[in-house]
This record gives sequence, C-alpha cells and structure tokens, in this order.
Amino acid sequence: MGETLTHKLIGSHLADGAMNPGDEIALRMDQALLQDATGTLAWLEFEQMRQDAVAIRQATQYVDHNILQTGYENADDHRFLRSVCQRYGAIFSGPGNGISHWAHMERFDMPGETMLGCDSHTPQAGACGMLAIGAGGFEVASAMAGEPYRLTMPEVVRIKLTGKFNPWVSAKDVILELLNHFDVKWAKNKVLEYAGPALKELTVPSRGTIANMGTELGATGSVFPADGMTKQFLTAQARGKDFKSLGADEDAHYDDTVDIDLGTLEPLIACPSSPDNVKPVSEVAGTEVAQVAVGSSVNSSFRDLGVVAHALDGKHVAPGIAMAVSPGSRQTLLLMLTSGLMTKLIKAGVRELEVACGPCIGMGFAPPTKGASVRTFNRNFEGRSGTADDLVYLCSPETAAATAVHGVITDPRELGKYPALKEPTKYPVDTSGFEWPPRDRSAVQVVRGPNIAPLPVAAPPKDTIEGEVLLRLGDNISTDHIMPAGAKILPLRSNIPAIAEHVFEYVDPSFPERAKKAGGGFIVAGENYGQGSSREHAAVAPMFLGVHLVLAKGFARIHMDNLVNSGIPPVTFADPKGYNEIQQGDRLRITKLLAAIRGRGDAVVENLTRATKTAVRVELRPYQREVLLAGGGIRYAQSRRRA
Repeated sequence: MGETLTHKLIGSHLADGAMNPGDEIALRMDQALLQDATGTLAWLEFEQMRQDAVAIRQATQYVDHNILQTGYENADDHRFLRSVCQRYGAIFSGPGNGISHWAHMERFDMPGETMLGCDSHTPQAGACGMLAIGAGGFEVASAMAGEPYRLTMPEVVRIKLTGKFNPWVSAKDVILELLNHFDVKWAKNKVLEYAGPALKELTVPSRGTIANMGTELGATGSVFPADGMTKQFLTAQARGKDFKSLGADEDAHYDDTVDIDLGTLEPLIACPSSPDNVKPVSEVAGTEVAQVAVGSSVNSSFRDLGVVAHALDGKHVAPGIAMAVSPGSRQTLLLMLTSGLMTKLIKAGVRELEVACGPCIGMGFAPPTKGASVRTFNRNFEGRSGTADDLVYLCSPETAAATAVHGVITDPRELGKYPALKEPTKYPVDTSGFEWPPRDRSAVQVVRGPNIAPLPVAAPPKDTIEGEVLLRLGDNISTDHIMPAGAKILPLRSNIPAIAEHVFEYVDPSFPERAKKAGGGFIVAGENYGQGSSREHAAVAPMFLGVHLVLAKGFARIHMDNLVNSGIPPVTFADPKGYNEIQQGDRLRITKLLAAIRGRGDAVVENLTRATKTAVRVELRPYQREVLLAGGGIRYAQSRRRA
C-alpha cells in the first residue's frame, strides 16, 4: 500500500516511535521559526539549556508582532533578539522585513523539510510541501538544542479538491467552508493533506492562506504536494534549486476524506467571535461596518492586495469607513509600489500600514467601541483586535473590497467583472532585511534591557492540592482570553511578573489580585481550553500567580504542552457531567494526583463546599508525564543535563 505525503515526511524524520495514530512519536526538525511575541521566552529557555549554538540546520527569528515602539520595551527586546541570534547562530529578520510566514515562504520554505515554530500558524509552510507544526516556546527551544519534537502521531485526512472557482471566490472561502462544516476543534491531532485536480487552481500564496488557517480547525499541520505550482513559485523567487517533487502515492490510505468542489463555493464570512461561526456573505449582507482591514499572515500576498487594488480602481472607500492594508513582506510592498497597485489603493482612500502583523494582534487600527470590523485575518476572538467589545468578521480580500466600497458587508459578486491578476514570473528578491550570524560568535554579548525578567520556574506537583476555584469558564476559551495580546500588554512578554497582572483581563480583571490573595487555586473550564495562539505566557503567567492546575473537559493541543512545560497539570473530568457540579468560589481538594500523572488510575476531586466528589484524569503522553513530574520543561531539561 502506498503512502500519504504526510507519512513520507514523518517517516523521513522519525526519531522514535511508530506511525500509528494516537501513539507518541518524535520527529527531527530541520528548521525552527520564532517571532518576537513568543521568541523572547523561547530564547530565555534556550539559554537555560546551556547550548553553545543552535543545533539544527536553520533557526530564523522574525520581528513582526510587537512593532509599535511606544516605550523602550519593544525596542529593547528587538535588540535582545538580534543579539541572541548573533550569539547562538540564528538568522534575524528585523522590523519591516516581513510577517514571518510570508517572508519565510519567499526565502526559506523547503519541500521535504520539517519545521517547528513558536507561532500557531507555522503550518502555513505546508503550502510548499513541508511538515510545519506550531508549538510553545519551550518546545522550539528544545528543537533548537537538537532534541526531537514529541507529539501524538496524527491521523491524516485527505481534503480532495475538484472543480474550478467561480468569479469572486478564492482560497479563503475554501478554509472557511471547512470551518463551516466542522469546528475549531475538529482537526485536533490531524494533518490535513490537500489533493485533487483542483490543486492547479491554487498558487503557493493561495495554498498558504489555507494551510495557515488549518490551525483554526485545531490541526497539527496542513500539507500540500510540491508540484508544478510549487516549482513555478520557487523559480520566480530565484530558488528553483530548492524544488523537488513530492506527493502522495496514488494508492495511499487516508484515515478520512473530505470532498470540496470549488465550483459550489460562494463567498463566505466568519461572524463574531469565532472562526467557525461561518455564514454565506449573502446572509449578512447589509450589516454596517466601521472599518475594513486587508493583510495579516493569511491574505497579505501580492495576489491578495492586488485583487483589492483592482476592485477599488476608480472607486473610493465609502464615507465613514476606515480601510487599511498590511503587506506581508518587503517584497510584496515593492511589487505593489512598482506595479502601480499601491497608487490605486491610495487614490481609493486606503491607509497603508507597516509590513507587520499589525491589527491582527491588536497592534494598532483597533475598531471603535462595539464597532464591526471586516478583516481578511485568521482569528476574531473577543478583544484580540485591542477593543474589548469588538465585532470582528473574517473574509476574503474580495469580500473586504466590496464591503469597503459599499460601507456595509457586501457580496463581492456585486462588483461586476472579476479582475484578472497573474502571479509574477520573477519576484524582486531582496534579502537585505535578513541578518546572518557572524562566523565568530564568541565575542557577541547578549543585550538585556530592564524589561527582561528572570524566568519563573514551577515546583514539582504535589500528591494532594487544595484551593479555591478562581474562575469557571465555558468552551473554546482561547489564549487571547487567558493572556490578551495588544499594544499595551504584549510589550511585557519578556517580563512574566509584569504581564501576569493582565491574565484574564477581558474576562475578569480581578483575577490576578484574587489569585495572589487566595495563594493560588484552580481554573475550571469546558471543551478546547487554550485554543488559538501558541503563546506560552497563557500558561507561564497563571503559574506565576499560583494556579495549581486547570480542570477542563478538554484541552487544545499546543496549550496542553504549554501547561505541562509550565508545571501546571492539565486535568480532565472522567465524566464531563462533573463540570456541572463545580462553581466559581468552591473550595476543592484533589488527591492521588501523582499516581494519575504517572498514568496509574484516576485522581479524585472533592468539592469541600458542596460535599461532592468526582473522578478526574491526567491524559498525557509518556514524555509529557516525565516533564510534568519533574516540575515542567526547564526542570526536566536541567535534570537530564545533570544525568
């Protein structure tokens, strides 16, 4: 029997384990990708591993999130990141060079390789035939130290694409269609492998949009074959030598198949405030909006911005509407300028933002109070925009353009003739924004500003823990709920004591004070706790505040790893109905916890307030159990070094 492309990629990098879905495996990594919002912690953790240099083929650090320099914090951390790259042998991409996923696609995505990134949208590199996975900072630090990445062997789901796009329908509508049929946790521990005759309809940048947002389905990764479209893209980037043909065998076996006929798709939009709250644009047409934004790591390519420019040519953004675009890379910006397309946008009244993640991560262009914002981004969790009561919609560039012209959400098919825009056969390659490390790194001094605080480390777990339920939450709590992003909070990313003061700020701003006053306690939640961003601050900061453990119906993949690496046991209900018996403010006592962490039966939670008991479990892989028993990732790494 033949192999899927995913199995070929895993098999060629398998360091340990068997490729049986659900089993623990270990993968060798070729590359690591870091960005500035999560990279600071990753490098601080890497330093704890006492390595003299990065031990994999390439590590690349991008500065694309925390660009606003309203104080010294971001500027200092940018200097820190540059200096650790020089000291330990990583490539540094400075502010303005590109959003990590787009810039990396242009220069470094390599068919057949693996990559681990401390950004949840790292799987975008699957557009070039890579197996790229998002993880927490500690996992990426370990990979840079030469350790294999351990994970659950995923199921492989074939997404078979047939048909041809109708005018005004594009790649964003493909991934929104999947989110419409499934939900934000459907693809947990799955790799989505795209196949079928309609692949020829998708350029590599369009594939990148789909692969990026597989994360919103909970997928471990998304993979496209390296085919003629890949070769065309790499050749246009002057990287034809990096191409090699890769694909699944014709008789490959998949765990499941989902069929999508591109010809049946219509323009779709994700309504507030979840990527899976998807509806046809025609159903919400007429909704008033305050702003429109095009860009982020999904729709900031030359193709996407170019479609918007052509759609707005000779028109003007509607009165009262603010519209902005964020190019995905310096290369994209140059193309928009030299082609005259940026001029069309300027004449239409569009604001040009910096080459950065920008509004997607709450760094500027926040919507007004209760203002509807139509964006081509990948996430719309409450408050992520920087406005607590935002109403964010996610859509294609086509729908964004139509909305900007009419001032209300508008089906782009009303714009008339669809503009024809071809990918360049030759891109303006410019690597000047990348900085390679010096040959002699011995004299490099790591620059530490006053905002970089010592990394807190948890104590090993106890067998019996007692405390108060500090917060009771529902399903699909995101890391944006736990540890908000934005221009005010993210500059504190390298200072855990400071950023901890903002945990659950949009959910319950009293949480940090109550947690400290109570001497720590428990968080109780529903399904899919910790979905979204890979930021491990959402685990490290609660640990610093004294959170003993998180008791939930279920956890998102990356956040579960982050909790373990932070020394917080992720505990699940043996019977989900046990969730209903616990309320905020209850006092709990958990016993037999160490045995449960070792996989030797259930622990018991006694509700001292309500005189009830419920069985709970610690469902972890063998490696995770070892790390948690050691007291988290840093203690585990240190114990291994001593051994």
